Amino acid sequence: MTNQADFTEVLDVAAKAGHILLENGAEISRVEDIMSRIASHYGVDSGNFFVLSNGIFTTGHANKITKSGGQASTYANVEFIPIRGIQLSKVVAVNRLSYDIANGKAGLAEARERLEQISTAAPKPAWEQILGSGIGAAGFCAVFGGGWAECGVALVVGLLLYGFVMGVSSRYFSKIVSGVCNALLATMLCILAWRIGSGLSLANIIIGAIMPLIPGVPFINGVRDLANSDYLAGFTRLTDAMLGFFCIAVGVSLAFILDGSMHSGVAELTMMVSPETASLFWQFIAAFTGTAAFALLFGIDREHYIPAGVIGAIGWAIYLILVRQFGASATGATFVASTVVCILSRFAAIPFRIPAQGFLLCGIFPLVPGAGIFWFTYYLTDEQFGLSMQSGWVACKIAMAIVLGIILAMELPQRLFSHNHMTH
Repeated sequence: MTNQADFTEVLDVAAKAGHILLENGAEISRVEDIMSRIASHYGVDSGNFFVLSNGIFTTGHANKITKSGGQASTYANVEFIPIRGIQLSKVVAVNRLSYDIANGKAGLAEARERLEQISTAAPKPAWEQILGSGIGAAGFCAVFGGGWAECGVALVVGLLLYGFVMGVSSRYFSKIVSGVCNALLATMLCILAWRIGSGLSLANIIIGAIMPLIPGVPFINGVRDLANSDYLAGFTRLTDAMLGFFCIAVGVSLAFILDGSMHSGVAELTMMVSPETASLFWQFIAAFTGTAAFALLFGIDREHYIPAGVIGAIGWAIYLILVRQFGASATGATFVASTVVCILSRFAAIPFRIPAQGFLLCGIFPLVPGAGIFWFTYYLTDEQFGLSMQSGWVACKIAMAIVLGIILAMELPQRLFSHNHMTH
C-alpha cells in the first residue's frame, strides 16, 4: 500500500483508467470495478465512482492522508465521455494494468505512464479497418443466404462503405445524420450493382453490406448492464442501439424510395437462399470469416481474431442445427445459441486473458436479426404493412432471445469458469 501517495493523484489515475474504458466500449460494471481496485490499492480509504453510459462522477476521501488542520482530504471530478470509436484492445490493456497494480507490479507513476500510452495508442490502420468491413460484409452476406456473386458485390460495397465512414461521415456528420447516410450509401451501391448485373439477390447483398453498421456494441453492453442491475445505463445504451437501428432503417428506406422514383416503383424482392453457400460447412466458414472481420473492426488484438471467429461460427452452427435438424423456432434456436456463445466467451476469456466482452461482442453477430431489420424496412417502404409488422415482430423476438440468453449465461457463477476473477 502507498498511503503516502497524494490521494488526488490516485483518483486522477483511477479516473483516467475509467475514461479510457468507457470511451472504448467497456461495460459499466467493469469501469466501476477497475476504478475501485486502483483506488483501494494505492491507499485511498474511500473512492466512490458513479458511472453512466457517457460520463463518470468521481469522489473520494482519505482518512489517513490529512491536510493542515487535521481535515481529511477530499476529491470530486465530473467527466463527460462520448464514445467515439470502439477499441477493445485498450479495454484489455487497462484491465491487465489494473491487475498488475493490484499485484504490486506497477507503482503510481508507472500506472499513469502506462495509461497515457494506452490512451494515445493508434487505432488499427485505416486500410485494415476498410478491409475488415469488406470481408465482414461478404461473410455475413453468405450467412444470410447470399451466393458467391452476391458475396463479391457485398465485399466491394463493404470496402467503399467503410472508406466513406472513415473519410467523411465520422468526421463531418452528427451521429444520426452519419447513420442515415451510411445506410443510404450502402443500399444505393447495392441497388446500382443489382441494376447493372443479373441473377443477383439484392436483399442478400444489402443485408450483408449493412452488417458493419449494426450497433452491436451498445446493444450487447446495454444487455450486460441490465444483467448487472445498472438499469439506467442499460436502458440508455439500448436506446442508443435502437437509434442506430432506426438510422439504418431510414437510410435503407430512402434508398428504395429514390430508386423507385426513377424506376416506377419500389423494386420487387423475394427471400432467396443460395444453394452455393447453404451447407453447414460453408455456413460455418462464412460465420467464422464475418465474426473474425468484426473482431478487427472492434479493435481486438490480432491474436484473438481466430478464437472470436470460432465462437461466432459455433454459435451459428448450433442455431442452424437446431432449426434444420430439430425443427426449432428461430427464437428458441437463437436463445440457445446466444447462451452458448456467452458461455464460450467466458471460458475463452481465461486462457486468453481478456474480458469475455471482447469475444461476446463479436461472436453474437451471426445471430443478430439483420435480415429481419431489412425485411421490416423493405416491406414498410413498399407499403406491405402486414408483412412489415410480421418481419419486425420476428426481429424483436430474436433480439429478446439474445438478451435472455446473455443474461442467463452471465448469471452463472464465475467459479464455473475459473478460480480467479481476473477476466470476468
